Amino acid sequence: MNSQRSNILFAWLLLLPALLYVLAIVAWPLVATVNLSFTDAALKKSVNWVGWDNYIKIFRAGFGTIIVRTFVWTFFSVLFKMVIGTCGALLLSVALPGRTIFRVLTLMPWIVPMAIGIFMWGWMYNGQFGMISGLLQRFGIVDGPVAFLAYGSTAFWATIMTDVWIGTPMVTFYFLAAIQSISKDLYEAAWVDGASRFYRFRRITLPLMVPAILTMSMISLISTFNSFDIIWILTHGGPSGETTTMIIDTYRTAIGSYKYGEGSARAVLVAICLGIFCFFYFRVINRLTAADSK
Repeated sequence: MNSQRSNILFAWLLLLPALLYVLAIVAWPLVATVNLSFTDAALKKSVNWVGWDNYIKIFRAGFGTIIVRTFVWTFFSVLFKMVIGTCGALLLSVALPGRTIFRVLTLMPWIVPMAIGIFMWGWMYNGQFGMISGLLQRFGIVDGPVAFLAYGSTAFWATIMTDVWIGTPMVTFYFLAAIQSISKDLYEAAWVDGASRFYRFRRITLPLMVPAILTMSMISLISTFNSFDIIWILTHGGPSGETTTMIIDTYRTAIGSYKYGEGSARAVLVAICLGIFCFFYFRVINRLTAADSK
């Protein structure tokens, strides 16, 4: 019994640094944010408890539309990353001369500092001097300059494509690692049986990539949902709020308007949305693990 207790105590001592880190860096700020969301904290000396007023104000201010826009923005961005990343990984896995060079070039959007890359895309979207507008006019697709960031619909998709450009390299190389981990014997056996390339992809590659796809989709969704730099640098949430997501609205409220209580309430809603997604994600992972064990 003494030996068992000492082992348990030793295990807790080993976990203590990690527990202290979680409490100090994660738990305490989270509890403080939740507590702040029930107050009218702002640039004033006194802080009063207001209960659920901040959450009621959020939905009265049309925050529901911002939530829907955030989910739509996140869905299409992650979808394009997954599709393009899968295609890119399949191409980079082919044994062709010079594929190392192509792998290095694929990394470039990830290597370039994010702010520099976003400014570059902002210049490309410019209606008067931008490359995209110039090419569209040269090929006769449009009659005049197109200011992509000046209109809500085009600005919305412009920010999505910029996020896809920045995030796709990570997805591509993650999927490439997953493809390379698949045993070559499976492909050789399928090839001997006369299976086509598409059949091998559908029956071997894609099923064995499911765990990697689920993991990367969760990572990509969380980072995309919390994406701030891309939208803020390109549009500041405009025009007319058409690219304002939950993170942009939270920043504007808490930092721009100095309404820390209302901003904290918005941050809590962001955490709840991501928490719900993670909950269902782990449920799916557990079911897949249980099915594989059987």
